[in-house]
Amino acid sequence: MPRATSTRSTGDAPPNPPDVYHFAKNTPAGGIPNRPQAMSFIISAPSSGSGKTTITLGLLRALSRKMTIRGAKSGPDYIDPRFHEAACGQTCLNLDAWAMTPARIKSLAAGETPLIVEGAMGLFDGAPPAGEGATADLARILGMPVVLVIDAARMAGSVAPLAKGFINHDPAVKIAGVILNNVGSARHEAMLRHALGDIPIFGAVGRTATLNHPSRHLGLVQAQERPDLDAFLDQAGDLIEKSVDLNALPPLHRLKAANRVRSKPPAQRIAIAQDAAFAFAYPHLLDDWHNARAEISTFSPLNNDPAPEADLIYLPGGYPELYAGQLSANSTFMNSLHNNTAQIYGECGGYMTLGETLTDADGQTHQMAGLLGLETSFAQRKLHLGYRHLQADKGPMKGRWTGHEFHYATTIKAEGTTLFAAQDATDTALPSMGLIKGNVSGSFAHIIDQA
Repeated sequence: MPRATSTRSTGDAPPNPPDVYHFAKNTPAGGIPNRPQAMSFIISAPSSGSGKTTITLGLLRALSRKMTIRGAKSGPDYIDPRFHEAACGQTCLNLDAWAMTPARIKSLAAGETPLIVEGAMGLFDGAPPAGEGATADLARILGMPVVLVIDAARMAGSVAPLAKGFINHDPAVKIAGVILNNVGSARHEAMLRHALGDIPIFGAVGRTATLNHPSRHLGLVQAQERPDLDAFLDQAGDLIEKSVDLNALPPLHRLKAANRVRSKPPAQRIAIAQDAAFAFAYPHLLDDWHNARAEISTFSPLNNDPAPEADLIYLPGGYPELYAGQLSANSTFMNSLHNNTAQIYGECGGYMTLGETLTDADGQTHQMAGLLGLETSFAQRKLHLGYRHLQADKGPMKGRWTGHEFHYATTIKAEGTTLFAAQDATDTALPSMGLIKGNVSGSFAHIIDQA
């Protein structure tokens, strides 16, 4: 199967030089320009765990108090974007430099509204073998500067060679400056600033234990599960306003309009499960389907809603294992699947729900829909992770796709006709993924874009 367009091999040039403005120009009190320009930069770091998410959320909340701003997330992530949306009140999209073509990325990123992109992992970390799809690839494609977040908790003078190494590593990736995170004291900050010399420092954020995110095996607890979410975001915004010089951030520039690139809807009438158990649907795909005039409705399996009348019932991924007992008992929802003649498609958590049984982390086995010959278990955990090339010859997702697999569920039984032929990011063939039986199909892969 052909590889998705690589940002490293296409030689795709950054967009035409944008109109550039700085905060210092026509800037009212508070450091935000009156003129509606687009501020666009990427928040990245040398490694995961440096504080990118907290810094990004704080920036989005602080800036949203003064202007309209939106966020985007690098790579296949369902959880961080919902925090972005809560922080700034605007839809957050995924920009995936492995799974999407440069044209698709530019199409999604384009717009007059300011944009802050949160990177994934370290700046140059991507898929094997050569780090394809790294945040650095987004910087090259979009011509956007990078603000490097450095966790300085356990360093002083050593911050300089670290920062200089990233700045000088690739001239095509412009690092505009750094934000120092987890700074211990005024004395510690002074040492870090002295070591960095003339490297721009946009801010120094002190250590705080009150902005930690609760997490579970797939990452952060979802935004809608935090009753203290607004207070948390306000605190992050206050911290950034106090610690970061918003006037010193990278210059304003327009992300020029790009030709719209869209995927085709898999059906005309699409009913989508949407609640805390089934929350992992990519907004860019739903937006594609909506703009192609597909009729989209939503329902909640957790509320025991029946699946609405539709041509396709779509069960996205999520955390059904946390609600397996409740789902198993929701007979109205389960019966609506059994009695339906529409195409039914499940991804990851939705796929497990369509199976016969799901065993939770405590070892309790719950009856699921029983529409596929599938038994899964979280009592026997094993990480499955990586990008996927996918091809289906039948079912609602017929065709070639790029996707991503990330789950800890173990497959105890999978009997029947497989759905996808699959390859990993290195084009190595994998065992076929998923199952299809009559009008019901699904797999553990999260589809990202048409290949």
